[in-house]
Amino acid sequence: MITKLRFLGTGGGRFSTIFQSRATGGLYIESGVKIHIDPGPGAILHMKNYGINPTKIDYLLISHCHPDHYTDGEILVEGMTQGGRKRRGMLLASKSVLEGVGDIGPAISKYHKSLINHKHLSPGDFLNLGPVDLEATPSVHSDPTTVGFKIHTPNGTISYVADTSLSDEVVEAHKGARILILPVTRPRNSRIDWHLSTEDAVEFIRKIEPEITFFTHFGLKMVRAEPEIEAYWAQEKSGYRVMAAKDGMRVSMGSRITVK
Repeated sequence: MITKLRFLGTGGGRFSTIFQSRATGGLYIESGVKIHIDPGPGAILHMKNYGINPTKIDYLLISHCHPDHYTDGEILVEGMTQGGRKRRGMLLASKSVLEGVGDIGPAISKYHKSLINHKHLSPGDFLNLGPVDLEATPSVHSDPTTVGFKIHTPNGTISYVADTSLSDEVVEAHKGARILILPVTRPRNSRIDWHLSTEDAVEFIRKIEPEITFFTHFGLKMVRAEPEIEAYWAQEKSGYRVMAAKDGMRVSMGSRITVK
């Protein structure tokens, strides 16, 4: 069985999302089960464009309660449950998404939560999702309940790092990843709080030593700086394979990792 990934969007942050400089549909993974991570604005549209059926999604994962990560979440719940007629699938998300924390959230209504089995995740939580295992990882972000995801598949581990500042705790949690997906919001020399820059990504990659790293979640400054140039610089500095993801990019992971 081959594990398949599809980038339904590679944009993130306020202005990249507002202007749709890159799509913000999140990430789709298929490895015996079908998983959608962080369905931001346009997720449903891009699923249609790439032939992904929203009624067949088994697990919906939402890392935190910012709109570039959750906006199409309720529509996905309706799709997964076939309009609320069939209780199937599961929603796994940060506490802020499901319950709200302080002034943040919730992002999913009581009605939509009533349609689907759901659980809020905290760092360290470990769940079996049939042929894959899911591990929730820490983040250092403005939403204090943000979680990342490690997906342990038969073909190796995919680490989806949520929005975060560089932190030893966060890096340590993602060790062992074969594929590392990093939200590199800012290019070199423009670091901001709560997010990774290209320089941060190099340090992250050196400590993880993944087979391949994909940059994604590009803010407007990163888009203007050209993510491919930033990824090439990071590859040269880290000594490990790095690619800037593109909207619609497909990745297959078996004995080898291939990119289309």
